[in-house]
Amino acid sequence: MELLLQYLANGLVTGSFYALSALGLTLILGLMRVVNFAHGELYMLGGVMGWWATTRLGLDFFSGLALVAVVMGIFGWLIDRFLIERIRNQGEEPGILLTIGLSIFLANTALLTVGTAPLKVEAPISAGPMFFGPVVLTKLRVFAVLVCAVMIVMAWLVIHKTRLGRAMRATFQDPMAAQLVGVRTANVYAATFAMGTVIASMAGMLLGSIYSAQVAVGGLVSMKAFVVVILGGMGSFAGAIAGGLLLGVVEALWGGYVATGWVDIVGFAMVILTLVFRPYGLFSKRSERA
Repeated sequence: MELLLQYLANGLVTGSFYALSALGLTLILGLMRVVNFAHGELYMLGGVMGWWATTRLGLDFFSGLALVAVVMGIFGWLIDRFLIERIRNQGEEPGILLTIGLSIFLANTALLTVGTAPLKVEAPISAGPMFFGPVVLTKLRVFAVLVCAVMIVMAWLVIHKTRLGRAMRATFQDPMAAQLVGVRTANVYAATFAMGTVIASMAGMLLGSIYSAQVAVGGLVSMKAFVVVILGGMGSFAGAIAGGLLLGVVEALWGGYVATGWVDIVGFAMVILTLVFRPYGLFSKRSERA
């Protein structure tokens, strides 16, 4: 039982990271209907920029996180206004090709700039152990989970409790009707992509303080994020959180009781089963399925 509790705790910690990493993709893919294959590279840039801010500029973790959020938010806004806006309403294929090209460009630019060596973001606290009965977690991981929770709550508040959030939801429900009542949909799309970019980059810096920031991590992050979004349901905020936690727990249990080398295959198996038996996601609402 103690071993099971430890595996569940590890899975929930990892799942919270998956949920935060997939949240930005949920906004862009589920709401904007843009299949963003550059999501992992935006995550990677956040980690690399966080390393640069904390080691080269000498900023503390939270100042560096704020800098990453501002710079990457502007970058995401520019991507939408100068790239994605040109292919909007032309179907999904142009968006797929555009984001794949952007992914290759960002990955190779970062490779030429910082190389392939792992980059460690300066952590805000020590990584000493914390005991919760029979469960042991590091202080840094507990801190990261709390930060993930705060960021998820803040994103929910922006979407559901602000004027921008109402404009976003109105635009994605009916763009023409939103324009008729005075919503500037072009700005809403740009703000949504910027918000998704900020969430992805902040997740990259946060996890870079626990593991490391690496240029080659983008592909793996994109894969995990797509798995979570498919499990939770396209555009479902709660589904992204539940899907991330579910994936983390299942991977932890599989790695603990079966084989750690086969962990990544679990996500693909879950996606296949979901697409076969519940193609709109495990946590999609009846209205969304309709």
